[in-house]
Amino acid sequence: MDDPFETTERTALRQSTAQFVRREITPHLDDWERAGEIPRDLHRRAAKAGLYGVGFAEEHGGDGGDTIDTVVATEAFLEAGGSSGCHAALFTHGIALPHMIATGDPALIDRFVRPALAGDVVCSLGVTEPDAGSDVAALRTTAVRDGDDYVVNGAKMFITSGTRADFVTTAVRTGGPGASGISLIVIEKGTPGFSVSRKLDKMGWLCSDTAELSFTDCRVPARNLVGAENGGFMLIAQVFVPERIIAAVHAYSVAQRCLDLTLGYARSRETFGKPLVARQVVRHKLVQMRQRIELARAYTRTVAARHAAGDQVAGEACLAKNAAVEACKYVVDEAVQLHGGMGYMRETEVERHYRDTRILGIGAGASEVMADLAAKLFGYDH
Repeated sequence: MDDPFETTERTALRQSTAQFVRREITPHLDDWERAGEIPRDLHRRAAKAGLYGVGFAEEHGGDGGDTIDTVVATEAFLEAGGSSGCHAALFTHGIALPHMIATGDPALIDRFVRPALAGDVVCSLGVTEPDAGSDVAALRTTAVRDGDDYVVNGAKMFITSGTRADFVTTAVRTGGPGASGISLIVIEKGTPGFSVSRKLDKMGWLCSDTAELSFTDCRVPARNLVGAENGGFMLIAQVFVPERIIAAVHAYSVAQRCLDLTLGYARSRETFGKPLVARQVVRHKLVQMRQRIELARAYTRTVAARHAAGDQVAGEACLAKNAAVEACKYVVDEAVQLHGGMGYMRETEVERHYRDTRILGIGAGASEVMADLAAKLFGYDH
């Protein structure tokens, strides 16, 4: 059977993505880590290279492709040495735009989606709040209709690309409590009452700017509403599945990069007159690392292929994310261990991956939440 991840077109996509990363990203990552953000021009360069719109229909300004293409490009990006944090900052539109596209609203698509996919504007998704993370239905930011506007009050926390964003696809409460009272609305930079409260300092993902946002009597045009009023939760939930699949790809692809780096180090590093790789204990660790990566990759790819075919895989996406995160935690820890003292140094790439990947078991749904959600979806809760 032909492998859908290794077609001629997808092999070319994998190669072009890796070339872009080696040319445009890896030489500058250390500088961007120190700066705390990636340059805006990187978005345009990725768009011109045909990488930015992968997974988005050409009719909306994208480059075409489906979930499998997105997986292939993400694998190549990370395995070529692009950091998980850089990918999150560069491709935030992957979680900020699909809701608008799902509604089919031509005005929203023309005003926001097309410029974003061209790399001309930066966007982000504003769901998480100080008191509502994985529990989206508990969000408190309100939007009250007043004539042709909504008046928004509240705050958002841990917003990726939030300090640079030209617009934020924002989850707000327009109705009563719970999921049925949630809507989505696009809030543009410069709107009176909308501000970046602070840029957050993090353990990892240092080149991915992360913000706390504030809304105080912020008047947003009602035409910026995404879909029907009080219909936002389902739009958000639909995007969670591909987001969790890509989070799983992040995990096993970073793990693969760490394995590659560690294998190279083990072959070149000598101890007691022999290279590290000559030691049985080291070889066994390398095999364990590969085993966990291969299993996570195989399962995640299966789920991604089913998603591309239109299957409902919400529960399976939870399993893929948790399995890949566990594999990644093991691999990056062993990578640092096998690098010895150098693995603890900021100048060593595996040190950055060690810090960066800690967020993967928290973002896009914490591992504990994923397990509980999967139990419900598979009918194990009764």
